[in-house]
Amino acid sequence: MKLEAIMGLPSMPAASPSYPRGPYRFIDREYLIITYETDADAIRDALPEPLQPDGSNTAFYEFIRMPDSAGFGDYTESGIVIPAKLEGEHVNFTAQMYLDDEPPIAGGREIWGFPKKHGRPKLAVVQDTLTGTLEYGSIQVAVGTMGYKHQHLLYDVEGRRACSSDSIIDKMRTTQVNLKIVPGVDGVPAIAQLVGYKLTDIEVKGAWSGPARLALLPHVNAPVADLPVKRVIGAVHFIADLTLPYGQVLYDYKADTLTSIAKRLVEVATDL
Repeated sequence: MKLEAIMGLPSMPAASPSYPRGPYRFIDREYLIITYETDADAIRDALPEPLQPDGSNTAFYEFIRMPDSAGFGDYTESGIVIPAKLEGEHVNFTAQMYLDDEPPIAGGREIWGFPKKHGRPKLAVVQDTLTGTLEYGSIQVAVGTMGYKHQHLLYDVEGRRACSSDSIIDKMRTTQVNLKIVPGVDGVPAIAQLVGYKLTDIEVKGAWSGPARLALLPHVNAPVADLPVKRVIGAVHFIADLTLPYGQVLYDYKADTLTSIAKRLVEVATDL
């Protein structure tokens, strides 16, 4: 295989790349997002520097159904997102993610640094209840429930336009941040970055709210309960089309470390 062919590969393995080049388009992506109050110290422990808590003491537990995902296929995802601040800007930090499909696990980790692990999440309507579950191994570690389509957020009971989808789109366009760690062949991180990205080309097809509950079970390899549920604040269920583009480096830990070492060497030389 020649250099040109190697550099043209979208991903590994060379014989059968796990995913194609992006950007990646998602059709009919369905969300159940439960906002809940959690422990302030747990938030602080979960946020990597230089991210700071936003002061709300809240987290989002998400179940996302993705039936039509360009390059990735049909899969479901579940995990925790923490609202935070980076240099005064409101951002959302993805703390944990679990899903059931290899291409988005590989692509998510390798490109954007999503904290993806293999699990068995599900999102489905069970009679009158929108139900999200997450199993890790054979253990159910998360259950989220919401009354199915109790209140339409875009239309009133008579079918008239109640509000714009812009508020949901604005929230979806919030900068999303991941901690990307890729070890080198010596085991030392070759890449250590905060990576940011923004969803684009968003079209909200429907949105609803309703009463919700969330239960999290402690598990050593799927520690969603490390951000315990104190109180459920609310929930939203919506369906949207969107594009996941490539991201950008917001903070480079290796560069910062090298800068700190260089400054320290200058200080030592000055002292001598």
